[in-house]
Amino acid sequence: MTLPQEHVYTMEDLFALPDGQRAELIDGQIVNMAPPSPFHQELVMELSAAIRQHIKKNGGNCKVYPAPLAVNLHADDKTWVEPDISIICDQNKITDKACEGAPDWIIEVTSPSTQSHDYLKKLWLYRSSGVREYWIVNPVMKNVQVYFFDGEESSCQYSFRDTIPCHIFNDLTICVSNLL
Repeated sequence: MTLPQEHVYTMEDLFALPDGQRAELIDGQIVNMAPPSPFHQELVMELSAAIRQHIKKNGGNCKVYPAPLAVNLHADDKTWVEPDISIICDQNKITDKACEGAPDWIIEVTSPSTQSHDYLKKLWLYRSSGVREYWIVNPVMKNVQVYFFDGEESSCQYSFRDTIPCHIFNDLTICVSNLL
């Protein structure tokens, strides 16, 4: 007896969704995304602005892309994510539609509906695709989980009141509570 096969979706299916419907494609499966809260958007805006300001002040070549930006992590047709913030230093990865390949740094602002994806599935996806640094900002717990995958891997948890060091920009620290 053969088991029924799940339908495997592709980028074409993802991009054919109705306007305004937010979703990601993870391992060929469409994962719908709820609209973000105002506090979620405030965190995305303030973190993006702080990082962008640091890059510009230091003459860096990286760019900050807040969602929505489609990111094709493995340059395949089965996994397209939309991180809340993508910091991309290799501008050759940017096409007219998306980022083709792993951003250098990804920040996700988690919510109760996305926690299992952000802390488990996306952690594995980002680590295995070549993302160098991954932050999970949890507005409910008011903490930030930082993963660093470049060189010796490490993980630390910080509160919003802590000064958080950025690993890919050695001279950047962020205190989330100071941004709000």
